[in-house]
Amino acid sequence: MLRDAWFIARNDLLHSLREKETIVWVFVMPILFFYFIGTITGGMGGGGKQPAGKDRLSVQVPENAGFLADEVIRRLEAGGFEVVSAQSQEEFADSPRRLAIPHGFTENVLAGRKSVVTFSRPSADVSAEYDRVRVARAVYAVLADLVVSTADAEGPGPDTFRRVREAPRTLRLEVESAGKRKRIPSGFEQAIPGTMVMFTLIVLLTSGAVTVISERRLGVLRRLATTPISRGSIILGKWGCRLMLSFVQIGFAMLAGSLLFGMRWGEDLPMVLVVLAGWGGLCASLALLLGSLASTEGQAVAIGVLAGNALGALGGCWWPIEIAPPWMQSLAICLPSGWAMDAMHRLISFGAGAASVLPHVLVLFTATFLVGAVAARRFRFQ
Repeated sequence: MLRDAWFIARNDLLHSLREKETIVWVFVMPILFFYFIGTITGGMGGGGKQPAGKDRLSVQVPENAGFLADEVIRRLEAGGFEVVSAQSQEEFADSPRRLAIPHGFTENVLAGRKSVVTFSRPSADVSAEYDRVRVARAVYAVLADLVVSTADAEGPGPDTFRRVREAPRTLRLEVESAGKRKRIPSGFEQAIPGTMVMFTLIVLLTSGAVTVISERRLGVLRRLATTPISRGSIILGKWGCRLMLSFVQIGFAMLAGSLLFGMRWGEDLPMVLVVLAGWGGLCASLALLLGSLASTEGQAVAIGVLAGNALGALGGCWWPIEIAPPWMQSLAICLPSGWAMDAMHRLISFGAGAASVLPHVLVLFTATFLVGAVAARRFRFQ
């Protein structure tokens, strides 16, 4: 039985991989989606592939800005910025982060006159707010040092600020993590697993179901039924072909994500593979069931595309479900795509450990078996 099933699965897979549509949707479209979605959502929460080094901040410092401008820059560098001086107005305007220090900055501040330091950033995502907090912190820290330095006999100046900086601190704040930080995934960290889960479902529900309908319409299944191969071997072979197609999709997506976009799969890669194996098995069972229930190829494609996109959006494949309202998060965990994405986030982004996704694995493999059993009963040769 297994030998016959393997023969059918292997040959069906080779036939599927020769189809132009399968090649495009398995090997080409995922990479394009990885790039566009990962790039667009790269700043939503600090996830994905981040550039190495500090955040670059372009500053305009007039010659008469004085020593307080140097103190602001020093505080900005301590806050994680790579501060560079803009060589021209055009270069300053093209910078993603810009800070303008006004003329006569030190003179005006020491004289008690209002002096405005202007920070601007074109994008308005979550990381932009974080940048504004860091800039404000640097400016207020300089203001606090200025208040302290006024008590010095020499008055405010570079030497006074240096002595304030080197003075022993009587109050120290120690910060320790109370556990692993739950950082909402974004960028490639969200786009690659989400696209992989959604495309596996769509490809299986379309290509995987359409081939069953085409073989039934062309009489291939009827001729196969006349051979000595048992019904169980035929159904197992058809299911095995779709399972292997899902593994090809998942394997290529993981390889491309790692090599082209620097995707890291966390410390529990074996459990990630187990989750994806359960997801691939469920998609294979759903494809076989849809191929048995749909009447025409067009009907299967329409159902597959609509269902794949709907489950992808509601299950957290398009965006991190953690940013959605609570009712949507509750709905996602009731959907198969939500099971897969929640398990992926726990393992890859949150570092929750392999044991945390055991319920997800159990649900995925149980659903694979139950849907597969229904698909086997409904499978028809004509």
